[in-house]
Amino acid sequence: MSPGDWQVVRQLLVERTGEKIGRLEASPVSGGDINRAYRLSDGSLQFFVKINDIELLPMFEAEMHGLNEIRDSDSIRCPQPIVCGVTGACAFIVMEYLDLSGSMDEIRFARQLAKMHLCRQRRFGYPIDNTIGSSPQPNAYDQDWVGFWQQQRLGFQLSLAKENGFGSELFDTGMRLNQQVASFFNNYSPIASLLHGDLWGGNQGADSAGNPVIYDPACYYGDHETDLAMMELFGRPQRRFFEAYNEVFPIDPGYAQRRELYNLYHILNHANLFGASYVSQAGRMIASLLAHIQ
Repeated sequence: MSPGDWQVVRQLLVERTGEKIGRLEASPVSGGDINRAYRLSDGSLQFFVKINDIELLPMFEAEMHGLNEIRDSDSIRCPQPIVCGVTGACAFIVMEYLDLSGSMDEIRFARQLAKMHLCRQRRFGYPIDNTIGSSPQPNAYDQDWVGFWQQQRLGFQLSLAKENGFGSELFDTGMRLNQQVASFFNNYSPIASLLHGDLWGGNQGADSAGNPVIYDPACYYGDHETDLAMMELFGRPQRRFFEAYNEVFPIDPGYAQRRELYNLYHILNHANLFGASYVSQAGRMIASLLAHIQ
């Protein structure tokens, strides 16, 4: 961004916060695959900003919506969003800067996450569509969780994979699994819980006071097991996490069977975002899930 663009951001921050903000210095922050990130500071106040192409403003608007939804749940800390907009050729979102140097208390994290998941609605979905990474994530409301997962999660990613040229076998076997999703819910009826939506280890941490923090949400209302499954996809929460979570929001005994089904969505999304290295993993997961129900 040019100096003039940063001045636009500064002026918006002055208007939104009411603070006297001096000249901002932007320091790059590492860690993201999708956006460029910076810490903004005038020597006293600090902010965190993410930047991308101007056409991706809706992605930041949806992120702002999700962060506010989590904050309104009064359950677990997340950054306070301040403003998003466009300047020059860039879209941006600015939020409070959090020092994530603390040590995670898994028991506290589990209890607060469970409290967030106990925020419920009558329908599955979300008021707006958002993104998972930079992939579109449709969220049209549906009373039926199985139908929601078939159409707006698994089926949607399989269709993207077909468009991306990953072969007919993945699509055909995946759709065969998709038609039988209901068999994983014979004795389980999910409720519509507030979800983070993308809760891998890189989107969670602890502030300098030890408070658990979650960020970069892809919020919607759905089965709470999907967040738990995502936590196990690229990490392994310890047993005490699940014990503490279960005390607040009991986990159904069939969760272990559905975990791979839920994580298939994310592996397909990784294939669509980052390329064919994830296609074989998705194929193995589909085969394993089909074998389970046949």
